[in-house]
Amino acid sequence: MQKLTLLDGQKFQITIQRLCRQLIENHNDFSDSVVIGIQPRGIYLGRRIAAELNQILGKPVMQGDLDITFYRDDFRRRETPLVPNQTRIDFIVEGKKVILMDDVLWTGRTIRAAMDAVLAFGRPAKVELLTLVDRRYSRHLPVTADYVGIEVDSIASQKVVVSWKETDAEDRVVLLSENA
Repeated sequence: MQKLTLLDGQKFQITIQRLCRQLIENHNDFSDSVVIGIQPRGIYLGRRIAAELNQILGKPVMQGDLDITFYRDDFRRRETPLVPNQTRIDFIVEGKKVILMDDVLWTGRTIRAAMDAVLAFGRPAKVELLTLVDRRYSRHLPVTADYVGIEVDSIASQKVVVSWKETDAEDRVVLLSENA
């Protein structure tokens, strides 16, 4: 496998900070906005963005984690059963601007499931999407991110891996390709 590092170290942190500044431009003090990370890996992005926003704004931003297991369109097609994660949303999204967060946007199916799942917590005024990596090709559904860390032109055989300091000891985005 060939590894190409797309983002790491200082560039990774600068990308997070840039995304936060873009969010503040559109959501001001976040009094009517909430941040929701999509399980399993989007929760790290959601938590990181919320922590950075808390520091910049000097006040807490409502943040939650959303499990989409039972909303996936491949839920019953798998050989092995999916194990649900934990949803942690301790606020109502009714009338709020919801910013869904996931580490990698590829086919759009995860985002569709997340939009269905978030409705269990109320009807948002608006739903936006923030992703650290937008793979751009191979969309199965017409989904586009409102906020993007980096865009990657990749083919189906390649894999984008996002490592988080919280679980993987470092912040890094890598593109993996099979050797030709």
